[in-house]
Amino acid sequence: MALTNFIPELWAARLAAHLDKALVGTVFVNRDYEGDIRRMGDTVHINHLSDLTIGNYTANSDMDSPETLGTTDTPLVINQAKYFNFQVDDIDAAQIAGPIMDSAMQRAGYQIADAVDQFIFATIDAAVQDGNKIGTLASPTSLTSAAKAYEQLVALRTKMVKANVPSMDWKVACPPEFVALLLQDSRFVASGTDAGEARLQNGFVGRAAGFDVYESNNIPAGVSGSGTAAVNSLKVIAAPALATTFADQLTEIEAYRMEKRFADAVKGLEVYGAKVTHAAALAELIFQVNLS
Repeated sequence: MALTNFIPELWAARLAAHLDKALVGTVFVNRDYEGDIRRMGDTVHINHLSDLTIGNYTANSDMDSPETLGTTDTPLVINQAKYFNFQVDDIDAAQIAGPIMDSAMQRAGYQIADAVDQFIFATIDAAVQDGNKIGTLASPTSLTSAAKAYEQLVALRTKMVKANVPSMDWKVACPPEFVALLLQDSRFVASGTDAGEARLQNGFVGRAAGFDVYESNNIPAGVSGSGTAAVNSLKVIAAPALATTFADQLTEIEAYRMEKRFADAVKGLEVYGAKVTHAAALAELIFQVNLS
């Protein structure tokens, strides 16, 4: 890639496309408050209306004076930043077939997306309320069969109903061990259509108990205790997109010629942040697999 052929907007678009497609975490968030992010440390202010007073109306009687609307400010801070900075020597570029710079950009996009994915799931996991957890780190739910795994999805479904989460937004992120159990249950509807296979590339594996089921290796594991007394467990997270907002921006991307080498280089900076705004809508299963 010659510097004269480098158009920042086009390369930024390539990287952004790869960031969106690489992993599944962004399926579990909304971007409603992304706003205008220019740099690390920017803050997006999310305003929520306070509850109103609902009164009984009596004919021929005056109502109370109108109340003043109140709002609560929830800041979404862009407090994460990841960069890439790589170079391709002119000799290597001449000897390697194919667009090596473009391939390197794709790898950079994937690795940033992986970091973003882990950050999103860690943010959601940390916000799940204790009352919405099935099992605990000290005493995880024991899954002894595929049927038991499906039953726990039904229990998570109950959490969604009680939280008034719209059914079109029901989705769960599952580790491979949990998906492996679901695949053995006839009630699990695995992906099979052409459209389903396309989504499978982004971790979608099917539907169960009203949920869109996604598979991910980036869901935080649970540990209680230490040493020989440590209890290791896995997690399934039910997280509607309405519960968590996310914002990111590729703020910088530029090509430059290495001063002391015959090489082209590219560097870029991605900033992002996430905030759980409706923690009551999140639910989580903490489990261990104990097959007989």
